[in-house]
Amino acid sequence: MRRRALGPRFGRLWAAYAVSAYGTSLGFGAFPLIAVLVLDSGPAQVAALAAAGRAVGALVAVPLGPWVEFRRKRPVMVAMDLTRFAALMSVPAAFALGRLGFVQLLVVAVVVAAADIAFRAASGAYLRTLVPPEDLLVANGRFESTTWSATMVGPPLGGAAIGMFGPVTTVMADGVSYLLSALGIRSIGGTEPRPERTAGPRLRAGDLFEGWRHILTHPTLRPLFLNAIAVNGLIMAPEPLLALLLLRELGFAPWQYGLVFAVPCLGGLVGARLAHRLVARYGQRRMLLTAGTLRAVWPLGLAFVQPGVPGIVLVITVQFGLVTCCGLYNPVLATYRLQHTGPARLARTLAAWSISTSASIAVLTAAWGLLAVATGPRTAIAAAGALLLATPLLLPRPEPGDPTAWTTLRRAWSAGTCRPR
Repeated sequence: MRRRALGPRFGRLWAAYAVSAYGTSLGFGAFPLIAVLVLDSGPAQVAALAAAGRAVGALVAVPLGPWVEFRRKRPVMVAMDLTRFAALMSVPAAFALGRLGFVQLLVVAVVVAAADIAFRAASGAYLRTLVPPEDLLVANGRFESTTWSATMVGPPLGGAAIGMFGPVTTVMADGVSYLLSALGIRSIGGTEPRPERTAGPRLRAGDLFEGWRHILTHPTLRPLFLNAIAVNGLIMAPEPLLALLLLRELGFAPWQYGLVFAVPCLGGLVGARLAHRLVARYGQRRMLLTAGTLRAVWPLGLAFVQPGVPGIVLVITVQFGLVTCCGLYNPVLATYRLQHTGPARLARTLAAWSISTSASIAVLTAAWGLLAVATGPRTAIAAAGALLLATPLLLPRPEPGDPTAWTTLRRAWSAGTCRPR
């Protein structure tokens, strides 16, 4: 099937996204490594770096939603890329001068987290002006494919670079990728009208919460939002505990640990490539319910991992199933949000969504760390998996006459639609 052309301007945006995605994947996990290897930080500080960076970054980003809403989106994206570039490059600079400290890492994590949220809000609103409505799912599917391909190759290459050149190497690569992304977005060209502000020149309290108001009053976005908060938090919170279980208690080698998370990213590519085809056949709402239900059934299996090859096979199988469902679900959700939010509140809605997701991940990561101290990593991982089984109850209920999630999947597989071509 011939790839649909979305125009040169989208191509430049996609290329800029790819550069920053690969840079971010190269730098994945760099801050905890720097904290441990360079600053000799303990577990409490490493956990604080992961949780506080997200939580405080989300808080800082609250006023950024309306700030982004009433400005041209492309300059905002460039500004957020340059902000992340400057923040990240301060780390190798301080390291070279012998002045790097834990507080600086924490500040940089907060700045990058807040800039990430503002960038996603601006880029989602900008994408809707760049491609026709019928091509939004194709565009989001391409972004999703790029994310998973970067996740597949970035961390192993980043680990090799750290081993050869030191722990701040991948932070430099990540920072440079944002600079290249800013240059790519700047080169898109074209005109973008300034959004009209009807509420007056000054920021009002209502502007800050308009995104949440829209989400919580929309009959379908509300359950999707609540499901996203629960699912993302329960998937991400046990990840540090899984690393502890695999590397320390079960004796996985570092290359094995990288392998069990890199290989399943192929599933993300498969899911993202199938998203447009499945939605065209079965409808957007059905696929949200199907993929949203199926992604919740996998993580519980991680609680039963054992040492050796059987454990490797189990983790790869579980992660492949989870990532495939996420690769299918994420672009469909992103497209639905864009299609059901008016342009006058789109950036604030996307910012509110990202802020809430980041905050939930931070809170649940801290909570699951405490749970692991009390019960052990395996029990905490099992608890997260068990709770995930209930999250499909938060998804929008099927409309009358719609098949169930399992029926939709069975029909798609029987028709050959779910088989990669």
